[in-house]
Amino acid sequence: MPIDAAKALAAEPRSTEIAWDHKDIQLYHLGLGAGVPATDPDELRYTLESRLHVLPSFATVAGAGMGVVGGLSAPGIEVNLAAVLHGGQSVTLHRPIPVEGKAVTTSKVAAVYDKTKAAILVLRTEVSDAEGPLWTSDAQIFVRGEGGFGGERGPSTRLPAPEGEPDRTVERPVREEQALLYRLSGDWNPLHADPEFAKLAGFDRPILHGLCTYGMTLKAVVDTVLGGDVSRVRSYSTRFTGVVFPKETLRIRMWRPQGGRVQVLVTAVERDDAPVLADTIVEHT
Repeated sequence: MPIDAAKALAAEPRSTEIAWDHKDIQLYHLGLGAGVPATDPDELRYTLESRLHVLPSFATVAGAGMGVVGGLSAPGIEVNLAAVLHGGQSVTLHRPIPVEGKAVTTSKVAAVYDKTKAAILVLRTEVSDAEGPLWTSDAQIFVRGEGGFGGERGPSTRLPAPEGEPDRTVERPVREEQALLYRLSGDWNPLHADPEFAKLAGFDRPILHGLCTYGMTLKAVVDTVLGGDVSRVRSYSTRFTGVVFPKETLRIRMWRPQGGRVQVLVTAVERDDAPVLADTIVEHT
């Protein structure tokens, strides 16, 4: 069996040192579409080193870590990348991410769930620097055709649909070359660049990284609801429900049902508001 759940869960956590600086932050932000308009003071907070702050979703690419591809090299896991999709992602911030840093990242397979026709791997990464914990992230990886091994189905992450009209709605375009730029931050899965590989995975052309949509959505929430203050974000979670293609437009709807919480739905405008992100929550101060 390509996935040996017992072996994967019993494996020792893997630790490694990571480092980043302002160039990594700027490249990540540009990969999310930051910098338009280029001289806008609100955008310069993402692109100009003298004013730079760090969008918390940078945690998903810092030092490449145990990302979607890296986590698939864990003991007990041997899968075809063409069968892999990113099912969900969460990040919990213990304090703001510095513009330059060195840290130790410890990663493990935290859970393996059996969805009958697919398996879900939960890859957990905990990151600390000399001052203590920085963030904890969980990536839920959906592997088609690897279920049916008799494991636990796992918890449901579905949330009740938001009530009423959204408090804010914004639209964000995806540039034609955006996936090519975003992958320079460390996710080299050819699904996002190679047309032939994309066809093997069942798509007529390369798709945008789910984590790029994830970052674009958090930026929209920070910019429109949190006054541009990235330090207010405490946690951010989502479930990926559909793909995004370059040159499409994201429609990002935001509800504020109670203090300290924003619920978000993201759809693809050109495909009749096809679902992209659901069960999306930003917890904030």
